[in-house]
Amino acid sequence: MPLRRQLLTLLSDGDYHSGEALGDVLGVSRMAVWKHLKALRAAGVRINVQRGKGYSLPAPLELLQRDAILAAITPGVRVAINDVHVYLDIDSTNNWLRSRALAGAPSGTVCVAEQQSAGRGRRGRDWVSPFAASLYLSLLWRSNGGAAALGGLSLVSGIATLRALQALGVEGLGLKWPNDVLAGQDKLAGILIDVVGEAGGPCAVIIGLGININMPAAAAAAIDQPWTDLDRLTGDTAPSRNLLAGRLLSELMPALKKFDQAALQPFMDDWQQYDLVDGQRIELSLPNESIRGTACGIDDGGALLVDTGEGRRRFASGEVSVRLAS
Repeated sequence: MPLRRQLLTLLSDGDYHSGEALGDVLGVSRMAVWKHLKALRAAGVRINVQRGKGYSLPAPLELLQRDAILAAITPGVRVAINDVHVYLDIDSTNNWLRSRALAGAPSGTVCVAEQQSAGRGRRGRDWVSPFAASLYLSLLWRSNGGAAALGGLSLVSGIATLRALQALGVEGLGLKWPNDVLAGQDKLAGILIDVVGEAGGPCAVIIGLGININMPAAAAAAIDQPWTDLDRLTGDTAPSRNLLAGRLLSELMPALKKFDQAALQPFMDDWQQYDLVDGQRIELSLPNESIRGTACGIDDGGALLVDTGEGRRRFASGEVSVRLAS
């Protein structure tokens, strides 16, 4: 286990620990402990320092753990998970998994991280990824249908994410086409789909999920849209991140299998139930134009249907962004 992760594990109880005591456990000098703590603070980890007492975290911390995530996956799905890779810091879980997909990693490979230095959202946006404040999870799924058959996959992933949250007692959620989980008008979670492969042949799909759990105020200042987190929605009783990761995978893997067999059709009723923009006046931002109209649900391929002044139009996700019209 990397030394910085060991150090955080020792501090995860929320109590104070002297530099000398930490060094004794880790087999390093007090100066080495100080240097590693300094690096963690530079990375955004909040660490209290008090003369005569030592170092502590502001509150007990649950670190992501491979075995805890695997244990939280339902037995019938666990066999479909190849492995779970856990990182303290990474540029992007999707980027890491994409490189492993190109190297031949099997379907069911998972990557989670405590922090991302280059987390991505749709349309090139940054995904704010402070340390241990959210869940950053990516899943590799190999499909034989080809990239052209993946229309609606982000919708299915959103439905599975919402189901996992509901199973853990989080209510009042809905979905905004094509990839957002919202509470009211505030974004709780987002989905990013990366595809490696040919349009008509086998391809590797990386499904990235980001769920806000306990967003620090300093990090939240960089978010450019209304947002919420699980602590707000649950009254500071958000579920364990390891449990949440296991529940997400327990919902995602069967949903992907069903999608591979029957495309979007088995999910249409769920989408209609949770669709937050159906019947609403919306504004779509495209690379070269903005369009206003009334959302009219989705078609069998997952495209958004919109009634405009020029008639009903169909929009695939691609480079389209949707918001309620003011």
